[in-house]
This record gives sequence, C-alpha cells and structure tokens, in this order.
Amino acid sequence: MISISRSSTRTRDMTEGSIIKQLLLFAVPLMLGNIFQMLYNTVDSIVVGNFVSKQALAAVGSTTMIVNIIVFFFNGFSIGAGVVISSCFGSKDSEKLHSAVETTMAVTFLFCVLFTILGILWVKPMLSFMLTPEDVFEDATVYLTIYLAGISGLLIYNMGSGILRAVGNTTLPLLFLILTSVLNIILDLLFVLGFHMGIAGVAWATILSQFVSAFLTLLLLTSSQEIYRLVWKDLHVNRAILKNIFAVGLPAGIQSVITAFSNTFVQAYINSFGSGCMAGWSCYNKLDTFIMLPMSSMAMASTSFVSQNMGAKKESRARRGTFLSIFLTLLVTGGIAAALFLFAPASIGLFTKDPSVIEFGVLFIRTNVFFLLANCVNHVLAGALRGSGDSTGPMFIMILSFVVIRQIYLFFVTRFVANTPRLVGLGYPVGWVCCCLIELAYYYFRRIRKSTE
Repeated sequence: MISISRSSTRTRDMTEGSIIKQLLLFAVPLMLGNIFQMLYNTVDSIVVGNFVSKQALAAVGSTTMIVNIIVFFFNGFSIGAGVVISSCFGSKDSEKLHSAVETTMAVTFLFCVLFTILGILWVKPMLSFMLTPEDVFEDATVYLTIYLAGISGLLIYNMGSGILRAVGNTTLPLLFLILTSVLNIILDLLFVLGFHMGIAGVAWATILSQFVSAFLTLLLLTSSQEIYRLVWKDLHVNRAILKNIFAVGLPAGIQSVITAFSNTFVQAYINSFGSGCMAGWSCYNKLDTFIMLPMSSMAMASTSFVSQNMGAKKESRARRGTFLSIFLTLLVTGGIAAALFLFAPASIGLFTKDPSVIEFGVLFIRTNVFFLLANCVNHVLAGALRGSGDSTGPMFIMILSFVVIRQIYLFFVTRFVANTPRLVGLGYPVGWVCCCLIELAYYYFRRIRKSTE
C-alpha cells in the first residue's frame, strides 16, 4: 500500500490551516505556470506579427478557436481526474488514488492518438467553416497542421500537471513551464529569423517545446516516491474510477467543446471584416487570455480546495473557500483590467505596428475588458461546483449563456441593428453577464435545497 504522508513537502493538504493562505499557495504558482503556458501561443503571435506578416498574425489567432475544441474537451477530462484524485487525497484513500493516476494516464495516451488523427483531418474543413479569407488560409493551414500533429505533448503535460495540482503540487509544473517557455522563445527566433521558416517555424518551435515539458512531467511522475507516482507496469483502466472521472469531467468537457465550437461562429463574424480586424481580434484574445489567468487559476484552486474538503467532510470550510476565491479573483482581475484599459494601444503594439490592427485591438479591449469581472464569478463558482461533484449544472448554464444566448445576440444584432466589429465583440460580454446572473441564482438555490434536505 502507498502511504500518504501529511508532512510531504511535495503535496498540500488544504483541509486545514488558513483558507486564504492555502488558496494563494496553490493558485499563485498555478497562475505563473499558466502565464508561461500562454506565452507559447502569444510569443508565436508576437514573432509572426513583427517578423512575418499581418496575414500570419491573423492566421495564428484564427486557429486558436480550433485548437481549443480539442484542448477544452481534454481539460474537462483533466478536471474530472483532478476531482477524483483530490477527493482520494482528502479522504486518505491511497489505493484508490494510485489506481486513479494509472487510469488517468492510460486514457490520456489513448486520447493523444485519437485527437492527433482527428485534429489533422479537421484542419481545412474547419478553416473553411470559419470563412477564413484567402490571404490567410494557406498560413493558417500550415500552422494548424503542424500544431495538431504535435498536440500530444500539450495533452500529456496538461494531464501530468493536473495530477500534481490535485495533490497540491504546483511548483514543479511551474518550473517545467518556465524552462520550456524560454526554449520556445529561443526556437521561435531561431526558426523564423535564423532559418527563415516563417509561420511553420513558430509552429515547430511550439510543439518541440511542449514535448520537452511533457517528457519532464512524465519523468517526474515515474521517478517520484510520492503518492502520485506513475508506475508503467500498473497502467490500466479501472472502470469504476473512469466512470467517476467522466461523471465530473464529461459535462465540463462537453460544455467547453460546445462553447469553443460556438466561438468559431464569432470568429466567422470577425473574419468577414478582413485580415486587419482578424489580426486585431487575435491580439485582443491573447491579452484577454492573460487577464483571465487569475480567474482560471483560482477556479482550479477552488476545485481542488472544495474537493479535498468535501472528501474530508468539511462542507462549511469548502463554502467559505469558494467565496474567498471569488473575492480574491475580483480584486486581482479588476486591477489588471484597469491597467489594460489605460495602456491598450501599447499592449496591442507589442504584437504589431500596423495602425489598422492596433485600432481594432484597442476597440475590442476597451469595449470588453471590465465585463471580465462577471466572468470571475462564472469560473470560480463553476470550479467550486465541480469540486463538490456537480458538473452538470455549470455545463447547462454555460452552454445556455455562452452558446445559445450569445448566438441569438449575434444573429439579431448583426441583422437588425448593425454589423460592426464593436457590436460583434460585445457578444462575449453578453454571454458572461448572463452566465454570472444565472450561476449565482443556481448556486444560491442549490445551497438552500441542500440545507432543507
């Protein structure tokens, strides 16, 4: 039997001690790690925007929505695995935890094969579906084909780091990301400026760096003597555990995939305004991704915190942690949003010097950025609900808000009001605000219902 040592410096028991301290110790390294992970695609955009062309910048940005369909589904599976592993850790069930790790990694390898094949087959049909302009189509095809051919590195790293996060270890994944992010920057510049590989160069730089991070994560999991150790000869699929993982992860994955697919419609609206608007939207999305890091990191912290405490039968502590997570996220995101609003032109200027691209990028930032405060509530509450085992509620709420309501808004506003970049860009905030209101009501009435049972 594998014993769980509470004194271990490589895991974090979040069922005891200061709630704010535990949340920050978990979330801050995770946020820093996510910043470096986001640097992969952001550095690609900066390099092609400054050293290749406006069309290449638009190509990198427009392909993000397609990649997200695969990554978001897989991240749903990762969330489910994290909840199961965190619950086992909180309840000190070491045998089930070990089986969960082996099951998780076995299924991950199967997903790597499946998504690589499907991803490559999707490239041209999806680019055509999004109405990708002719002057962008070729670059987008090259970048996306190479990226999806090497997507296994990203998936393995994400799952490996998810296992580590589930037991409170966010430091080592951060160190791996710092190393490979620096490697990605070096390879980007080498392949584009040294070897003149153009947009293909940044794609190769990204997947090679991601494979290095995947290798380091697997090396850690297999060589560690901690409770999360991966033993190759024990790889198997435990059906009961896999069922529990999918019970939480499948709704989260389905919601994310449907939302990502819905966002390809938004991208199609943006594409109709030409490559300048596409490139500006791409720059805005890169910055939007960074500003969302505090909320996504705190959402993951909330999931693990709630899951561990529910496993330890500390429901009141789990609830307090949820509200403190929301407060901290609003505080940090509000400060970042204000700074980004003020320095919007300089922020877009990091990616390009093209005046039309900067104009569109600033327009999207200043229109949308403060609405992200509503998204803080969405992400943290959804993370807490999933940590408590309720993944279906957030799934339906987010599909309703981010897909149905957003698409209804875009359909009517572009046909009966005005088809402008600003009004199309507002499609995101409309979904965020609706989701915030519905999810708060759901959480409140769910709590009332449970208290009367």
